[in-house]
Amino acid sequence: MLPTFLRSTVRIMGPISFLLAAALGFAQTEFSADIVNTTDAGSPVKAHIYFAKDKVRIEPTESNQRGAGGAVLMDLTAQTAMVIMDQQHMYMEMPAQMASQRAVYNFFRTGDADNACSDWAQQARNKGGTCHKVGTDTVNGRSAVKYEASNAEGKAGTFWIDPKLRFPIKWQNSNGSTGELRNIREGTQPANLFEIPAGYQKFDMGGMMKSPK
Repeated sequence: MLPTFLRSTVRIMGPISFLLAAALGFAQTEFSADIVNTTDAGSPVKAHIYFAKDKVRIEPTESNQRGAGGAVLMDLTAQTAMVIMDQQHMYMEMPAQMASQRAVYNFFRTGDADNACSDWAQQARNKGGTCHKVGTDTVNGRSAVKYEASNAEGKAGTFWIDPKLRFPIKWQNSNGSTGELRNIREGTQPANLFEIPAGYQKFDMGGMMKSPK
């Protein structure tokens, strides 16, 4: 169950993680929203996201629909992540090889919505790629800045940055995957959303992976 939960979260973030590079500021508007996969005809909600300056909470609906419950808590300053497992009343530090991948964190932050290509170009995997601003656009009634980019690995896509949230609210990739944020609700997010619940025990991922003698 746990590996599936992690894979589910990575699939949610992966489609546009290559588009954005590290940001410099934290002056973003706090909000919550639904992450929607518009590739499928039914446009299912893949996850709920809560954003509070330098903290992020993602609740994949796939695991919650199975009754497992849980969330991923990310600290963008420390670049750490915790997996919350409600069914087991446990939490786990995300494996280092995943938590250290800057692309995962870069998904959530951009320094200047009107000059996102500058941030994008700073990421090593984008060296030799191209990025340009298409212009202003509207996504679900919100103002956005539209960009097109293609990185050094040949991955291309289009993304829309909300200037107020400084956050991608729509994305389309050359592999056909598309998605967007819906039901965006601006406002201060409760601090306890980004904390490990009281009484939860730490899960020893390293111990579980050891082969029995």
